[in-house]
Amino acid sequence: MKVKKILVAALVMVAAVSYGQNNNYLGQSVSPNVITTAVPFVSISPDARGGALGDGGVATDADVYSMHYNPAKYVYLEDKFAAGLGYSPWLRKLVKDMNLAYLALAYKINDRSSVAGTLRYFNCGKIKFTDINNTSLGEYRPNEWALDATYSRMLGDYLSGAVAGRFIFSDLTQNQGDHSRPGISVAADVAVYYKRPVEWFSSMDADFSWGAAITNIGSKITYNGVSDQRFFIPTTLRAGAGLKLELDEYNSLAFTLDFSKLLVPTPPIIARDDNGNPIMNDDGTYQILHGMDNHVSVVQGMIQSFYDAPGYGYNSNSELVQIGKFYEELCEINIGGGVEYWYNNVFAVRAGYFNETALKGNRKFVTLGAALKYNVFGLDVSYLIPINTVAGSNPLENTLRFNLTYSMGKKG
Repeated sequence: MKVKKILVAALVMVAAVSYGQNNNYLGQSVSPNVITTAVPFVSISPDARGGALGDGGVATDADVYSMHYNPAKYVYLEDKFAAGLGYSPWLRKLVKDMNLAYLALAYKINDRSSVAGTLRYFNCGKIKFTDINNTSLGEYRPNEWALDATYSRMLGDYLSGAVAGRFIFSDLTQNQGDHSRPGISVAADVAVYYKRPVEWFSSMDADFSWGAAITNIGSKITYNGVSDQRFFIPTTLRAGAGLKLELDEYNSLAFTLDFSKLLVPTPPIIARDDNGNPIMNDDGTYQILHGMDNHVSVVQGMIQSFYDAPGYGYNSNSELVQIGKFYEELCEINIGGGVEYWYNNVFAVRAGYFNETALKGNRKFVTLGAALKYNVFGLDVSYLIPINTVAGSNPLENTLRFNLTYSMGKKG
């Protein structure tokens, strides 16, 4: 009965969110209203395992790459020490030198606590800078990186919690231009993870898990030292569940389903005159026609993100169409999940799916992956296949991603 309730609840949520999978409303095409943030590289799934499971990982079994999805999982690591190195090419069809590299280290202090740290480095490649007269200013390599640390601890027999700190550095301009400077932010994560054996199946052992995490709760970022213009970082709420089945002594099958939402204000609909120009208030701000002011504090923005959707969009005739606030809020929830099969804890195959509504970005893709373990070493690969009709809609499309893992010393 519990399994049926869980499946029904999951299907209801999938159906509700997938209802907004395209931006057609009552037969009319509605323009997207995408939420944008600074430093989006901290939202990229850095590992091949999560990348093969539809970017899902908040409730999967713990591994050294758990920091991105749910750091509370670290206390469930099976090894005393683990290290991982990930590599993801970026926009490989357009450029050859953009990539995301990820280094992760985890140490299990005892059966009830663990620590971990990660370094994420995004290389933007070689870029030629020019001035307003198109005079060359030289070639530079803009880059961004984030350094994380976390402590996770058991809070009960089956529940664990974690807090994490993060330092984000974004050097996109290489100090070119007036008042230009690198962007810096400090952020934190809070997370919980629950896992326990269940007796839902008479013929096999099973583990049920769920997790929730709010990541990148941090200060806004600016790239101009003399400007008050600051941008939100991608504060994200993740929640999901997982079920692992021990089919027999050698075979296991795991399912995971994740829901994620940016806790960042939704851009409002700005009032425009007959010529299509924005209408300004007396204080120099834009006049809001629908929605709420998104120039708010970080905490206010997190709270406001649950109810500030304008509920309107422009159709192909540039006419406003009412789509409903609740409908648009549902469209801001992304769904990702997948299936993972292991044979003798040596070889694995994975598949997943990720859905983002067209109203909020239209990322839709299928993911595939595999893993191989030999003694203390492991290799993971994943491959992303976009399924929407927009070519080049995902920088990782048709790209192989790799992870190498080293682990030693079983716990206990």
